[in-house]
Amino acid sequence: MKNVIHIIKKEFLQFKRDPKMFGIILVSPVLQLILLGYAATLDVKIVHTLVFDQDRSELSKDYIKRFENSGFFSIDYYATDYNQVTEQINDGDIIVAIVIPNDFEKKIQRHETAKVQLLFNGSDGNTASIVAGYISNITGKFSQNLFPDYFNVNGGRIIPSAQITPVIRIWYNPSLQTRNFMVPGIVGLLLSNITLILASLAIVKEKEVGTLEQLMVTPIKPFELMIGKMIPFIILGFAAVIIVITAMTFIFNIPVRGNIFFLLFASFLYVLSTLGFGLLVSTISHTQQQAMMISIFGIMIPMVYLSGFAFPIENMPKIIQAVSYVIPLRYFITIIRGVILKGLGFTDLWIEASVLFVMGISILLLSSLRFRKKLG
Repeated sequence: MKNVIHIIKKEFLQFKRDPKMFGIILVSPVLQLILLGYAATLDVKIVHTLVFDQDRSELSKDYIKRFENSGFFSIDYYATDYNQVTEQINDGDIIVAIVIPNDFEKKIQRHETAKVQLLFNGSDGNTASIVAGYISNITGKFSQNLFPDYFNVNGGRIIPSAQITPVIRIWYNPSLQTRNFMVPGIVGLLLSNITLILASLAIVKEKEVGTLEQLMVTPIKPFELMIGKMIPFIILGFAAVIIVITAMTFIFNIPVRGNIFFLLFASFLYVLSTLGFGLLVSTISHTQQQAMMISIFGIMIPMVYLSGFAFPIENMPKIIQAVSYVIPLRYFITIIRGVILKGLGFTDLWIEASVLFVMGISILLLSSLRFRKKLG
């Protein structure tokens, strides 16, 4: 036990002598959270729009005004012909062009269907689909209120008919901001960076400078060296999680609705996996550059893509969905979003926690055996 304590002290002394390391571990997570928190959003707040109003009637102007008053659409251009519409779409200056035909008002007055042409810049399919939803909602409300207004103006009698009106209640994320969905997942990414990448780099650095061989000729046993190396990163990882969660609460106003202690316990289970991967990378890398490349491109990027952090797993091909079951980050992101956004606890997420525990122990044991074999 004394040997382990000495190794831990040595690691923290190295951190103290390297101020950049403290910056990476304690300051960088907060900066990354802020940058990713504001950047990692799929919300479309400003829709650059072109209007080609061929009708130029009071009704068409009222229809356009609905878009301006929505708070989402910015009418940047008013076209006079189709060539201008095509030019603006090709230049990428607008997201959507709204083309109103010259018989728009007449058809509505005759109680006929008036069609409006929508031309989207579909290079970003997600943005186009969101904007299409905005337009559908605005047009639906405009149509719903259209005929009562028309009859009132002309002195007609309105006969109410039976209708179904949906009453919508949105749980967990009432404002429907993607930031509230993305930011909790960022906590998992930052924890991965500290425990996986930095742990593997720290061990490989010992190889490069030759201190690892010096440690092996001392009475320190391989498992004591391994434990002494891992514990500081566990401590620093937990410190980073607490700092990031605090920053998330005060900067983005996303509080932890569930049990914070269960969240920390799940973080520990996840750290077992990332430390195991860090050990594994250190055994197959000879330089810090190799360790960085393997950690990022061999482990981190597949974990990000297949964990459900940004892309829904349900939309992936079946074979990719099957592969995602061996990604520890998948289960940790489910836990962290459940605890932070939904207020869930162990009784709701015990399956994910159990899988994390089994995967963490298995990965750490296998990596430890390889690490000890390489040292031997």
